[in-house]
Amino acid sequence: MARYLKRGMDAGAVKAADAKVRETVEAILAEVEVGRDAAVRALSERLDSWSPASFRLDAAEIERAIGKLARRELDDIRFAQAQVRNFAQKQKETLRELEVETLPGVVLGHRHIPVGSIGCYVPGGRYPMVASAHMSIVTARVAGVKRIIACAPPFKGGPHPAIVAAMHFGGADEIYVLGGVQAVAAMALGTETIAAVDMIVGPGNAYVAEAKRQLFGRVGIDLLAGPTETLIIADDGVDGEMCATDLLGQAEHGPTSPAILITDSEKLARDTLREVERLLAILPTADAAGKAWADFGEVIVCDDIEEMVREADRIASEHVQVMTRDPDYFLANMRNYGSLFLGPRTNVAYGDKVIGTNHTLPTRKAARYTGGLWVGKFLKTCTYQKVLTDEASTLVGEYCSRLCILEGFFAHAEQANVRVRRYGGRNVAYAQAAE
Repeated sequence: MARYLKRGMDAGAVKAADAKVRETVEAILAEVEVGRDAAVRALSERLDSWSPASFRLDAAEIERAIGKLARRELDDIRFAQAQVRNFAQKQKETLRELEVETLPGVVLGHRHIPVGSIGCYVPGGRYPMVASAHMSIVTARVAGVKRIIACAPPFKGGPHPAIVAAMHFGGADEIYVLGGVQAVAAMALGTETIAAVDMIVGPGNAYVAEAKRQLFGRVGIDLLAGPTETLIIADDGVDGEMCATDLLGQAEHGPTSPAILITDSEKLARDTLREVERLLAILPTADAAGKAWADFGEVIVCDDIEEMVREADRIASEHVQVMTRDPDYFLANMRNYGSLFLGPRTNVAYGDKVIGTNHTLPTRKAARYTGGLWVGKFLKTCTYQKVLTDEASTLVGEYCSRLCILEGFFAHAEQANVRVRRYGGRNVAYAQAAE
């Protein structure tokens, strides 16, 4: 049976915190819906101390921001985007449009149609999340989305040059320096100066994730992504330093980021606990990472590899770093995860920043029912049907009529009956259809 050497925050406390987030977000969305541009500006000034003449950057402002970066920084951004673009393109190539004759004269098919417009949110309050621009904007461009707008909060009193460069190189049509729930609301609901989009994508803090949840239905969303989570699965083939480094490497995202270790080695578990404390004494981001570890860190010792899989699937973490002698066992047997990082040579930071897979991934157990952001999320798979012969329409119509009567849908049945009469020469009435 799995044993906890360390537990996170009490579930009741988490629930109470979530309730406060919901109330705050609901109020902000209502403000923006009524006040539109004026409300967005007031919220930005109140929450971010940011109220420029225009939140949207013009071409000259974009060029000035890019000009602040060194050539190596620009090359690194382009390299990362090339990896994301290449993998997204390869994913798109696996999607095929379909047309098949399922019965003589009956043709069914589907097309993959890009979403018309999207709003990409790029977090940048605590850290400038440059990579998030690659993951949403570049992937949407590969999918064929026609209009892409992007928002990121101000960083130290203005646009962050690297985020602006990533948005621009990725292919954003409109770039706004605007953060938080007010940015998500402006893109989703529209204002006098920002035309509403069809879909909101991108990760964010608890408030951004909650805003997307509340707006879903009025617009599409990619998934609920944030705050970030990490799960380490390890055996005694690695050491405590490696495990602790990978745990804190994600915990530094913010004070509500869960970081969990599952192992079948109690020695490794205790070594990892000691290494976490050692690293927190020297880590520059220990304020955030330490709070996350204290409130949301867990260490679980399992009896065997099968129990490790069961616990990992129960947790359904966003990122799962597997450092065991046989990492492919988890690839073959795990079902609930955002993305797997297999073996000690890879790590979550590679996926977050540069390797090419998308880092916008399901959190809070959403991995039980969805994967992460990928090119297919920007495509609507829409079906169509054609009936080419009188015989086919008559055959399908007779079945359809009887099934409609079975459910009590008489007008539905008549849609079928009229075609059976016209194309099959049969005088079908309700009574006959009911037989």
